[in-house]
Amino acid sequence: MHLIKLSVGTTSVEGLSDWQSTPRAQGPDGLPRHITRMWPKREAEILQGGSIYWVFQGMLQCRQRLIRFDEVIGNDGIRRCAFVLDPEVIRTATAPKRPFQGWRYLSPSDAPPDLTQGRASEDCLPPELSAALADIGVL
Repeated sequence: MHLIKLSVGTTSVEGLSDWQSTPRAQGPDGLPRHITRMWPKREAEILQGGSIYWVFQGMLQCRQRLIRFDEVIGNDGIRRCAFVLDPEVIRTATAPKRPFQGWRYLSPSDAPPDLTQGRASEDCLPPELSAALADIGVL
């Protein structure tokens, strides 16, 4: 089982990587993390090799392996969940996704495939072109 999330505050895979390399986006162990209000009920399934798939400007473009979930208590005293992520960002085949709030479960059968090593370093298409090509089934 996987998770899918809109990337808020970054508009590209490179922007996400840059943000996650800052101390503010890292936990005490130096690993990138994303803090959210809700704890996944399917935690055990996700931690058996699951990833978080990131959506930028309406296009799913990459994933990161989920290492664990940590409890974080905010300054307001509210319990939150930190998704602790592998720092490696893996590019995937581009897939269009409609906007949604929070995170959602993503079944392995609905997850796009990873790009091969040779394709992962290719220049990215503009989001509008990727969306148009995906609409007609080319991507």
